[in-house]
Amino acid sequence: MAERVAGRFARRTSTRIDWATLRSLVTDFEEFTALAESLVEQSTGLRSLAGPARAQVSTREEWIHANVSSFRRLLGPVLERAGKSGRGFPGALGPVGRTAAGAELGVVLGWMSGRVLGQYDLLFADDESPQDAVYYVGPNIVSLERRHGFDPREFRLWIALHELTHRAQFTGVSWLRAHFLDLVERSVAIASPDPRQVMNALGRMVVGIRSGRNPLAESGLVGALASPEQLETLRSIQGMMSLLEGHGEVTMDRAAQDLIPSAARFSQVLRARRESASGLTKFFQQLIGLEAKLRQYADGAHFVREIERTGGPELLALAWQGPENLPSAAEIRAPDHWVSRLRGLALEPG
Repeated sequence: MAERVAGRFARRTSTRIDWATLRSLVTDFEEFTALAESLVEQSTGLRSLAGPARAQVSTREEWIHANVSSFRRLLGPVLERAGKSGRGFPGALGPVGRTAAGAELGVVLGWMSGRVLGQYDLLFADDESPQDAVYYVGPNIVSLERRHGFDPREFRLWIALHELTHRAQFTGVSWLRAHFLDLVERSVAIASPDPRQVMNALGRMVVGIRSGRNPLAESGLVGALASPEQLETLRSIQGMMSLLEGHGEVTMDRAAQDLIPSAARFSQVLRARRESASGLTKFFQQLIGLEAKLRQYADGAHFVREIERTGGPELLALAWQGPENLPSAAEIRAPDHWVSRLRGLALEPG
């Protein structure tokens, strides 16, 4: 149901691509994925240990299918546990509830499929889609190129740099992939369909609204409905992803300055695109957590630049030495706190 609804939504708004344009996308991204991999290594010192990357130019429907497959693997244990327990929301797990949930997820994925440009996602990785695949959503890339008059080859290399930075992070830092998947699995493992937990969370949302705070601002509906234990795990994920997204932003702007004269304009246009939402669209972005996700780019990039300004790339490199060195969500917003903590760890005996 999710895939059908999302696919219908995606097809209705998708940019049409002729055969020649599709061929240019495939050819360019094959070339630029390999080039970006080399440029990222030179700029960051991170070298992928998973072999050469493989470019996968996809339609919106193919991107949706990959994400639905990831969600199916990710959420399987939760649904199985709920079914075995005999508790929770019997109606929500029945045919009508499943159809409604599938339709809701389909709307979110259909809407997102029109915005995403590229993706390296560890949840995609399995026997059929190993860690070498980097996804580029062709219709969305072409749409932006045409709308803003971007030079296609410059823009495609710039997008590839961001995604290959993520791949270098997860396949070049030996512990990072396992740590990320552990956090994700931990958040799924403690998920509960217990209605009492949801009612308690709704109560906290009401209190927040009455105090003038937007309960959706930090992490969307997921964060607003999370238990304290889930929220702690969610914040750990947010801190880590802010670092990774910010590092990707900084790297894509500096790794190939001579090859991408338009990088500053690309960055300005995409930043304006992220911040342009208003009214119902802005509320929808807050509801699904996209507003918080978009802040990760700006907050993370600010963190990376501040750390490098304070201690150069050598200081930032400490973040890749172990999970305990990753910044928290609070430290992302206050880089000097992370610096103080890391210096404190360095002074501890042993």
